[in-house]
Amino acid sequence: MEKKPFATKDQLEAIAAQYPTPFHLYDEAGIRRNMEALRDAFSWNEGYKEYFAVKATPNPFLIKLLHEYGCGCDCSSYTELMLSDACGIRGHDIMFSSNETPAADYQLADELGAIINLDDITHIDFLEETIGHIPETISCRYNPGGLFEISNGIMDNPGDAKYGMTTEQLYEAFRTLKAKGAKEFGIHAFLCSNTVTNDYYPALAKVLFELAVDLQRETGAHIKFINLSGGIGIPYSPDQEPNDIRIIGEGVRKVYEEVLVPAGMGDIALFTELGRFMLGPYGCLVTRAIHEKHIHKEYIGVDACAVNLMRPAIYGAYHHITVAGKEDALCDHVYDVVGGLCENSDKFAIDRKLPQVEVGDLLVIHDTGAHGHSMGYNYNGKLRSAEILLREDGATQLIRRAETPADYFATLDCFDEFSGLSKRS
Repeated sequence: MEKKPFATKDQLEAIAAQYPTPFHLYDEAGIRRNMEALRDAFSWNEGYKEYFAVKATPNPFLIKLLHEYGCGCDCSSYTELMLSDACGIRGHDIMFSSNETPAADYQLADELGAIINLDDITHIDFLEETIGHIPETISCRYNPGGLFEISNGIMDNPGDAKYGMTTEQLYEAFRTLKAKGAKEFGIHAFLCSNTVTNDYYPALAKVLFELAVDLQRETGAHIKFINLSGGIGIPYSPDQEPNDIRIIGEGVRKVYEEVLVPAGMGDIALFTELGRFMLGPYGCLVTRAIHEKHIHKEYIGVDACAVNLMRPAIYGAYHHITVAGKEDALCDHVYDVVGGLCENSDKFAIDRKLPQVEVGDLLVIHDTGAHGHSMGYNYNGKLRSAEILLREDGATQLIRRAETPADYFATLDCFDEFSGLSKRS
């Protein structure tokens, strides 16, 4: 698969003239097409709902864009709940899935009417003590342990993950919650991350559907929904085949009809909590080459750094890079593309074949629409960049301004001797 930017060099230069690099750019048209495809893939399930994983890209303009298609919010913290509320998304349009949860987070989730997804059996008593009751609709997160395997091999190791309840705990939790007044139940599981296969969701669905049938029979709890969570990934590398959401949806439908319908549970709603799949390919980090260095290797220094995109630095993750305007040029040079942090891991690419890069060129780092800007930080006093939405008509909209030194120093403004720092731009 060939990766091409969703904006031309001329468009990027025009945007950069208005908003200095680096910046994250999002493709409205692509986001809408993808949302429509997801909606169509699960249209066979009457209660289907996507809860966008806010942690992936916590920008209210993008959240509201997805909400136009009925998306809710998957929140995991107090501030994510606040953001959802500010976007006008409340009640059962919020799924609150957190772990090691502070009392204040549960209190706000309850005030907003969110569906609370319990990560641990000990949280039942903690929740009841915190909010004074057990909600009538509640969900529990499941961790089967061991390895999760499908036909093409081992996918991940849930037994090594900190999330969810064991099988025995899940049954006990349902009985306890039912005795405390819960009336409608959900099951949630996240067993693999960033899968690039159409087989993952149907395999996960089979595990959860069979579990649901047995849970309802053994505990008498009415299971209202099953949340397949996230895990559908994207092809970061051009040699990967992308997932086909329509094939995935059809695969889940077949398992639904094989397992749930014969058990008289064909009214169960399906939920997803996708983040990377929703926005990942529809965002990019645009940065300018500002230096070149010739020592033991060839280096291109750019004005972005791991503050703007930390996945390559902390995971060694691959992100494809296009030199704007040189999409069809021969990749006959080998570079490390690096940022300016005082960390040797601050590299967007290592030994990457690219066309000749000259100082002043714009580089497009692909697939940063999820877990890109959201993972930013301020090491070395670096400031997080702006976020810009490329509208369907080609216009641009600033949806988050770039940070300034005043933002960096704002948490010191309670001290008189440092208060002047936050007033300087």
